Amino acid sequence: MPPSPVAVQVHESLPPVFVGAGGFFDAAGRFFDSLGQVEWIPLLVALAAFGIYLTLRSRAYFNVLRAAYPGETIQWRRIWGAYVASYGFNNVVPARGGDLIKLVLVKNSVPGSSYPAVGSSFAVELIFDAVVGGCMVLFAVSQGVFPKLPDFPDLDPVLAFLAEHPRFTLFLVTFLGVAALVGFALLSRRVRAFWARVRQGVVILSDRRRYLREVFLVQLAGWCFRFTAFWLLLDAFQIGGSVQNVLFCLGVNAVAAAVPFTPGGAGVQQALLVKVFAGTAATATVASYSVGQQVAIGVFSFALGFIALVVIFRVRSFKEVIRRGKAERAAEAAARS
Repeated sequence: MPPSPVAVQVHESLPPVFVGAGGFFDAAGRFFDSLGQVEWIPLLVALAAFGIYLTLRSRAYFNVLRAAYPGETIQWRRIWGAYVASYGFNNVVPARGGDLIKLVLVKNSVPGSSYPAVGSSFAVELIFDAVVGGCMVLFAVSQGVFPKLPDFPDLDPVLAFLAEHPRFTLFLVTFLGVAALVGFALLSRRVRAFWARVRQGVVILSDRRRYLREVFLVQLAGWCFRFTAFWLLLDAFQIGGSVQNVLFCLGVNAVAAAVPFTPGGAGVQQALLVKVFAGTAATATVASYSVGQQVAIGVFSFALGFIALVVIFRVRSFKEVIRRGKAERAAEAAARS
């Protein structure tokens, strides 16, 4: 069903770049209007490829933990379950709340582990993401499809607010810096032990060959499946898969991942995708894809993560994971006392 004249008028009055979640809901309406045009076979194969991508990513992270705790027996299925559960939860809550679930589940899955070591181990994966994601963003910028740097705050309402209120932004940055220094001072007695545990989580970086073989190359194989998944998603939503279009999508995802104020970067992704594919397909088609691919990946990863929680960890809600983590920390504190 075509959108109403009022909706068309409102959409035409918007700037070229949508603002925050409003852009997401605007694009969502177009997605549901064109749902019958989706090609389901490419979509299902794309989700299967994305599942393989997550599996390979979890294997790379498993290798990071094996290097950190060489004397412990670690079950990959538990690391895989923690990985997909956190990824799925990050697609439905803002501020990367799924990372907290991953922290608790991995801590409980690795005997003798500590929260500082497990938390620092997350950073090992980011090296590959920063290198490859940065290349994707630079490629998109070189093609002139990304908005100019001064326009980036308009992609998200939180960024826009911070850009429009520089005094508040300066106060916030100063406050966070002072709070970090105070916290560091209060914990100064434990700083040495804390940093020793942090270094333990990233110990694989000290062996460059092992890192390259067991982490970087495994992540690269995973990205090949991610590349395939987005190619098929572009076909499924009538945009058309190509090397250039997939690189644009991966660049958009890299930018959206850096703006964690909305679940899965909702709003930011829609804004950039409409800008990127403005000359490739009709606005309605691009809007449908921008929401459709995010909804498909979000629902798939959330369902996969929930199944992992039930089957592997025997819990039935994400809240129960947090409760278990708090109970464990309370027990550890009582034991130290």
